[in-house]
Amino acid sequence: MAGYKGHILGALIVTGLYLVALATLFTVDEAYRQFSQMEMVGWGTVLMGVGLMFGLWPDVDTNSKGQNLFYWLFFLTDVALIVGDHFREAAYLGLFCILPALGKHRGWTHTTWAMLLIPSPLLLVPMLLFHDTEPMAGLPLYGAAVAGYFSHLLVDGLIVPLPWKRRGARGW
Repeated sequence: MAGYKGHILGALIVTGLYLVALATLFTVDEAYRQFSQMEMVGWGTVLMGVGLMFGLWPDVDTNSKGQNLFYWLFFLTDVALIVGDHFREAAYLGLFCILPALGKHRGWTHTTWAMLLIPSPLLLVPMLLFHDTEPMAGLPLYGAAVAGYFSHLLVDGLIVPLPWKRRGARGW
């Protein structure tokens, strides 16, 4: 099993490949017409950050650095929602936060369906909020999240068997 450093490295590589693919599909001329240089750097940084966070997410079901990071983010977000009188949203976030505790380590958080489902709010919320103007605004974020999540499952040997995951072999 890889530690958080192995998962961060895996997320850097896979999310980096995703960003290269995104840059290849989204031509430079088109990008310069739509964004300033600062916005392009900012978007790349945000997408890499999302990929790194979701590279750690599957281990939120166990005592880990990822769990510490996410629970602090959830706590701060919940406080902000409560202060802003968004009690229903705070309740939903609280419900979402306890879900990983309902399973065992390497349970549902380490599945391909969770890899596609857990990041889906990044895709669906912009669709609901901006359905008239930019319904696909969340697609790059969703792609980065899935890339990061995929990297975690890949490094854990759950996508394809890895040689260092053999019984008795030393890995990361």
